[in-house]
This record gives sequence, structure tokens and C-alpha cells, in this order.
Amino acid sequence: MSNSIIKITAASENDVALIADFQILMALETENLKLDKQVVVKGVRSVFDFPEKGKYYTATLNGEIIASLLTTYEWSDWRNSQVVWIQSVFVKKEFRRQGVFSQFYSFIKNRVETSVGKYCGIRLYVDKTNTIASQTYQTLGMQANHYKLYEDMV
Repeated sequence: MSNSIIKITAASENDVALIADFQILMALETENLKLDKQVVVKGVRSVFDFPEKGKYYTATLNGEIIASLLTTYEWSDWRNSQVVWIQSVFVKKEFRRQGVFSQFYSFIKNRVETSVGKYCGIRLYVDKTNTIASQTYQTLGMQANHYKLYEDMV
């Protein structure tokens, strides 16, 4: 992969099925959770149908999509702008630890930094036990914060 160029682009509606498959694989791998494919496909498609929900990006190598990522938005009244959340990151196993996420992050960070007044920063969450991902995020200059995440999912 060292001589090949990874291309980061906005995903298209043609990528819905593949992104859904990536999400199903990720849930099984990270949380041992089996997701309903029809629900996931509808969820991914909804982002394309209602762009205010977020935006998917893909990483392509030699014409093959090897990874995807979703950004969503959180309004910050403290900063009078939006925080970009990185979510639903999936990189095919054979391409992990080769800088794919770093390229995604650089791409998103550039968008945030060049959209003065629209975005005020980037956030993501990671499972406490995922030390490899945590190390990657710290290497990129991200810092763990003082917040804890609570949820009440139905």
C-alpha cells in the first residue's frame, strides 16, 4: 500500500449497501452485536435522504472502497458553532494500522479548520478497552477530555 494513494471522498448513495455491511461487521467485531441488515440499510440511506443528519465519507484504494466514516453535528451554544463528531469508522482488516484513519482525520480536520465560524472542533468516542484506537487518536493530537458518556438507549 505504500506506493498507492488513498483517496478520501464524500460517499454516494451507490455506497449505501457497502457502508451498511461495514457497520454490521463493526458491530459484530467491536461489541459482538448482530445488527438487523434492513434496519442498518435504512439508517445509512437516511443520512443521504436527510443530509442534515450527517455525511459519509469513503477511503478508496485502487478503485476499491476500503473504509468509511460518518460525521454528524452537535450544536454548541458555548461556541456558537457546530462540533463535528466522527462516528461509524470502519476500515477493512487488511488495511488497518496503515494510516487510513489518519488520512480521514486530516481530511475532516482540514474541513473544520477552513470552515471558520461553522465548526469549532472535532469529537469522537471510543470504547474504554480499545487501546489501539485511543493511541491512534492521541498520536493525531486529540486529547481525552473530562466528560463521561452516559446513555439511555431504547
